[in-house]
Amino acid sequence: MRLGLFGGSFDPIHLGHLIAASEAASALNLDRVLFVVAARPPHKTPVAPPEARYEMVLLATAEERRFFASRLELDRPGPSYTVDTLLEARRLFPEDELFFITGADAYRDILTWKEGHRLHELATLVAVARPGYALGGVPVPVVPLPVPEVGISSTEIRRRIAEGRSVRHWVPRPVEVYLEKHGLYR
Repeated sequence: MRLGLFGGSFDPIHLGHLIAASEAASALNLDRVLFVVAARPPHKTPVAPPEARYEMVLLATAEERRFFASRLELDRPGPSYTVDTLLEARRLFPEDELFFITGADAYRDILTWKEGHRLHELATLVAVARPGYALGGVPVPVVPLPVPEVGISSTEIRRRIAEGRSVRHWVPRPVEVYLEKHGLYR
């Protein structure tokens, strides 16, 4: 099986994430894509709690047969290091070919990640294009994945919500309802 691990804080998950995962699944012929919610990412501090971000990922991925929310990082204590996630995935799915998918912006700092220099030995690293970030110049082997540019970011979604503006058509409808119900990012 070809298994994609889409890592991110998903604070919140949005349509750009889903488009990137769909493009990766098609381009790489992936059987499944696990959305790995970073519980405690060492390079940033998410606004929403880990369980809320996981619940939003569950809602956003429910209708796509190849997409699944993953607790790989949520159920592990300590910081969410990609190397630990890949080692755990290798243990859980020893027969699968692993692909770690994240934004090109994240990969530019990969050598600052815990054991970042060896991540490409544990999985094929896939760099998803993001507006304003070049796919080249990454110091480890990565597969560049051009995707349709969608000018949606979690940062902008949080800003819009804080300003009382709509995020309809920025996030899946169930996520929009969740955000409203729980008052996140206000």
